[in-house]
Order: sequence, then structure tokens, then C-alpha cells
Amino acid sequence: MFRRARFEPRKLRVFTLANFRQIPQLKRLSRTDQQALEAVARVLPFRVNNYVIEELISWEDVPEDPMYRLTFPQAGMLSQQDFSRMYRLVGNGASPEKLQQAASRIQSRLNPHPAGQMELNVPHLNGKALPGIQHKYRETVLFFPSQGQTCHSYCTYCFRWPQFVGIDKLKFASKEAHALTRYLRQHQEVTDVLITGGDPLVMKTSVLRRYLESLLAPELSHITSIRLGTKAIGFWPYRFLTDRDSSDLLRLFEQVVRARRHLAVMAHVCHPRELSTHAAEAAIQRILDTGATIRCQAPLVRHVNDSPHIWADMWRREVRLGAIPYYLFVERDTGAKQYFEVPLAEAYDIFRKAYSRVSGLARTVRGPSMSATPGKVIIQGISEIAGEKVFSLSFAQARDPVWVHRPFFARFDEHATWLNDLVPAFGDREFFYQPLMRQFRRRQRQAAWNERSDTEAPLALFGHVEWE
Repeated sequence: MFRRARFEPRKLRVFTLANFRQIPQLKRLSRTDQQALEAVARVLPFRVNNYVIEELISWEDVPEDPMYRLTFPQAGMLSQQDFSRMYRLVGNGASPEKLQQAASRIQSRLNPHPAGQMELNVPHLNGKALPGIQHKYRETVLFFPSQGQTCHSYCTYCFRWPQFVGIDKLKFASKEAHALTRYLRQHQEVTDVLITGGDPLVMKTSVLRRYLESLLAPELSHITSIRLGTKAIGFWPYRFLTDRDSSDLLRLFEQVVRARRHLAVMAHVCHPRELSTHAAEAAIQRILDTGATIRCQAPLVRHVNDSPHIWADMWRREVRLGAIPYYLFVERDTGAKQYFEVPLAEAYDIFRKAYSRVSGLARTVRGPSMSATPGKVIIQGISEIAGEKVFSLSFAQARDPVWVHRPFFARFDEHATWLNDLVPAFGDREFFYQPLMRQFRRRQRQAAWNERSDTEAPLALFGHVEWE
């Protein structure tokens, strides 16, 4: 049974573009810096709360403070040309319509939906697309409840930024739990459902309950794991402590566990400071007391956590608190990537050095991992083979399961920051999966027109093309 919290209730106060000038600490910034913040926030989403402001940011170190860079827009997140245009428009008092037009043009150039999310990941049922659902990997389905498409605070690196900038055609969202359950009944190969967003834990427990209880139905017994993607532990731990329905939330967690489902809280933790408060530690304990597990993941991002000691400290802290280090991701090729990206060679070096500094209990972490169009590509090492320096790569997860853990090699490139920057080693014309991806795209287009509900449907979706 979860333990009673020993914390005074705390009221959540959120600051966005509309009221950010009310943040007392921003008086430390010049008017020029505040105008720059607004210029970027007109393009990329901005939302921060009083807990992050008061507990996590070291204002004496602003603007270099990593938690400040993680949550407050920075001028370098836009190209110089785009930033200058937005800065001038804000300074000249441009109309909301003109500001939005300029922002929309910039947003369209920031690769708003990377890795085939729109065209390849949306499944079909009886010939109709299912908005708010993604099915990229055979065993795992992602669900985006419409009520959870915001966060307690936004991360400035967020690859889901299109969900939050008010462009409906860029959103993934669904209010239909029954559409999800219908799809799952026809896809017995699915074992895991990830409820994501945004952050599903911004929802009231009564709303979240409707979604979770629908997954506990006897006819969905093949769903053995339910995951909740969240930053609430780091950005608003009072969700588990003193919010009006926090006890009800933990009872819901217990209900899921009693139903013999593995409940995993997928905690996005980018910096050890997020786990340094008494509230965060207590929140973790309360979650674990329900029988749920916590797995921690985050991207490696410049200006925030781009050093081995930060990651080693974070992994050790996670293990001490009972959480499981899970993934170190490479910053995705979207949004403010040019500001946050780290070359793959440097990312591997940071990962290797951090990994070497922790015990085996923290070596559950995998990375550096690129969530690219064909799948999660892990950089396994940098080697010299037959006189050529190469990246050794493999899939931790893939659109076609037979690709998983098949090693392949890319020519070493010290400047490469993403899979698309790499070329095959040893004179090969293309990576082994590329012709299969072309087949997959053709098969996916056909499946969109002719979704089948028989036992061959998963094959139509996922391919299983042998390479021999």
C-alpha cells in the first residue's frame, strides 16, 4: 500500500507566452533578453511551472543553468535569420496575425513530424486511419489521449513540439478509447501499450482511469504491459503526493498491477537535479509502493547534459531511488536540433565514459539510440575494420523485427549527428534495410487502402522480409 505523503499541498501555477512576464525571477533578465525569449516562444512552445522555477533552476547561473536552458527558449534555437525576423516583429509590436504567419513559415521548415510519424506510423482499421494511435513496432502501440496533449512544463528540445503550437493538422490525439481497444483486439501480436503525449499524467485520474481500465478487459489479455510516458516526477512530483486526486491515481496504479499487467512509468529525466528534491524522491517511493516500475530515459542534449559525469550521476541516483536506467537517446532531427545536437562520435564517447563509471545495476541503460524512420538504431562502437574507421550499429527495435540486433556498419564521420548523415562502410551502396524500407513503404500504402483483420494483417504491416 502506498505511503501517506508528508508534504503540504502545493498549488500548480503555469506560465506560458501569455503571462511569462509575471515570473518574478525574470526581472533578472534585461528587456532585450525578455524580448528574445518572446521571439522564440512565438515559434516553439513554452510552458513552465512554479515548481521548476523555484526548485530546479539555479537563477544565479542563468542563462547558463541547464534547467533554465531545458525549459526557457533561447535565441540560438532558431537560425539567425529567423530569430532576427521574429525579434523585429515582436519589438515593433506586430499584430498577432502577422506574428503567427511568420512563426508558421518557420515551423514548417523545422521537420515537424520526423521518422515517418504521419505517413508510416498511423495504423488503419477496416480501411480507415486511426488518429491518435501509432503502431511502428510489432509489439508496441502508442496512444495519444486528447486530454493529455500538454505537459506540466515543456522541454525546449521536445521532438513532440508540433503537438503544442496550435496547428491541428500536426497533432496526434484521440478521445476514443474504444477505437484503440477495437484495434488491439484485431492485433494479438501487440503486448505493450504506451500512453503518451504530451503527458498523460496532466489528466485527472478519472479521465486516465477510463483509458487504463479499457485495457484491462479479458479480451485484451495479450496486453501484458502498460506504459505511461511522463515528466511529472521531475517537473511536478506533487501529482503523486498532494494533488487532490493523487491518492486515487496511486490506487489506479495498484488496480492495474492487481490485474496482472506490468505497469511501467516511463520517466523522462534529463538532469540529476530533477531527482534531487525531497518531493521527487517521495514521488518515486509512492509509485514503487503500488507495484509499478519506473524506467528513466532522456536525450543527450547540448547545454543541458552533454558530459559523462552528469549521466553517470543521474544513473546512479536513479538506481539508488529504485528506478531503472533505460535509454540515452540522440536528439531527434526536428525543432531546435541545431542548438541541442551532439555529433554521434561525441555522443558515443559521452555514453561510453558514463557507462564505465557505474555499476552493473545501472548498465541496464541502452544508447546512444536514434529513433529514426526504420527503428531505434544503437551506436555500438567506433572501430577500425579492414583498415576503415567505422561506426558499428544495430537495431534495438525495428519496423521489421528480423532487423533487430543484426550488426551493420557506417563510415566514420566526426560531424554526423543523425542516421541520415551516415553512409555505408566498405563500399556498400546502401544499408541492408534500405531496400526493405522501400518495400515497407509500398506495403504500408497498400495496407492503408486494404487493412485486413485476419492473422496475416501483422505481416502486411511489418513485412518480415528476409535479407538472405
